[in-house]
Amino acid sequence: MLMKDEREAIVEYCIKLTEHGLTKGTGGNISICNRKEKIMALSPSSLDYYKAKTEDVVVLDLEGNVIEGHRKPSTEYNLHRIFYVNRDDCNSVVHCHSMFSGVLSCLHWSIPASHYMIALAGKDVRCAEYATFGTQKLAENALEAMKDRNAVLLGNHGLLAVAADLPNAFNVAEEIEFCAEMYYRAKCVGEPFILPDAEMEDIIGKFNNYAKLKKGD
Repeated sequence: MLMKDEREAIVEYCIKLTEHGLTKGTGGNISICNRKEKIMALSPSSLDYYKAKTEDVVVLDLEGNVIEGHRKPSTEYNLHRIFYVNRDDCNSVVHCHSMFSGVLSCLHWSIPASHYMIALAGKDVRCAEYATFGTQKLAENALEAMKDRNAVLLGNHGLLAVAADLPNAFNVAEEIEFCAEMYYRAKCVGEPFILPDAEMEDIIGKFNNYAKLKKGD
């Protein structure tokens, strides 16, 4: 079986999407890229996450062709593969329909640096222009809006997060949803103080150094 470990991880983390309140039903999708083989494992379309098995996860090449798997891949395969083709730092993509990120995406608001944890994604999180789900245009809009960032809001849709591996991509998605909720709630009672760019650059540097220490570098 191609990418067996990665497919098992996708099944596990798709369940976490629901358990951590990041999506409802079969919403959202997760992928992992094997850069050496130039293939990716992607969650299947419209399958109950609690019923999914390892073999239900589909393997595609980076042109979007299915090379192993009996299920139909997520309709958002373009949204995943565009990052693997254009971002060398990205080996996993997590897309979810979380509540507060979704609310802000419907307003076409970006998430500013109202909380320092936004630094996991960059100085802020932009909102991409709306495009129909499953289209190449949606993928292109997301790639453009996520330039120099690790997360993006998809207009009238949800949240997308990337990282070097699945645990970190999931962590980015979860923390950015937290930041979205904090920003929304703060806006309900006042105008949040936004951390300056210089402070965010310092925090991003600290986060990067912390990540290197965890790897033992």
